[in-house]
Amino acid sequence: MPATPTPKRAIARRPATLVEAVGDRIQVRKTYKLYVGGEFPRSESGRSYPVEAADGTPLANAVRASRKDLRDAVRAARKAFPGWSERTAMNRGQILYRVAELMEGRRDQFVDEVATAEGLRPDRARDVVNRSIDRWVWYAGWADKISQVLGASNPVAADYFNFTIPEPTGVVGVVAPETSSLLGLTSRLAPPLVGGNAVVLLASESRPLPAITLTEVLATSDVPGGVVNVLTGRRRELVPVLASHADVDALDLWGIPDDLRVDAEIAAADSVKRMTKRPRAVSDARFDWLDERAAQRPEWIAAFLEMKTVWHPIGI
Repeated sequence: MPATPTPKRAIARRPATLVEAVGDRIQVRKTYKLYVGGEFPRSESGRSYPVEAADGTPLANAVRASRKDLRDAVRAARKAFPGWSERTAMNRGQILYRVAELMEGRRDQFVDEVATAEGLRPDRARDVVNRSIDRWVWYAGWADKISQVLGASNPVAADYFNFTIPEPTGVVGVVAPETSSLLGLTSRLAPPLVGGNAVVLLASESRPLPAITLTEVLATSDVPGGVVNVLTGRRRELVPVLASHADVDALDLWGIPDDLRVDAEIAAADSVKRMTKRPRAVSDARFDWLDERAAQRPEWIAAFLEMKTVWHPIGI
């Protein structure tokens, strides 16, 4: 007896069945990597930890950076620092403005990630992302102006010129705010970059995904590899190493947990680091990063600059 041909309508149903089967599969969540030296390495420890949304929904996995990863990041920052600091102020401003341009192109992705991470309404998350992009533009505009504001030609009673010139400090360690995963991070990352410093940044431990997406922007921008290095992981493990590292010249302790603060300050003082930190009366969780008067200030650029005074004889 000849085989009965398969009806055409049965063939038409098969793709729909396959689609349903794919929809029922277990999702394979992405494990995001570190950003060190312009590349995306895995942690040498092989460790990772789960990242959850504000409502507890699992989102992805983030690499749990080790002490060696942090030392590698500092080494990459030190290598990149001379080239970045020697660029003209105008060129640094153009490069940081390019970061804002690329973020604008990925704005919807940032909005989704900020809303999910921080539990914000879509309109509120969009406002946060818009302010983050605008903050890069604002700081980029200061790149070729901060020297005129902070520098000076000083009057002296002698046949000499006396100039005060701001210069970058070097490698800056930044502990990003825990509660503001993108806007707070931008507000602490941009100031040292404007002044010509290289940065090793510890992203929000519980909300790292917006920071990781920002590294993808940095990797495709004109920011040289190693100028910004972003680590994810446990702050209790990484903060003491960052604070005590002898090749880190300055430390931004804004996002450091209160119970680690004193020990970190002591470790930083032992190696004579410049330090900037939020006042004890200001809570990270309550600080309004949308307040432009409080959250974007030229003083935050000055915090990572050294004032060099030069004497030069007149007529030579």
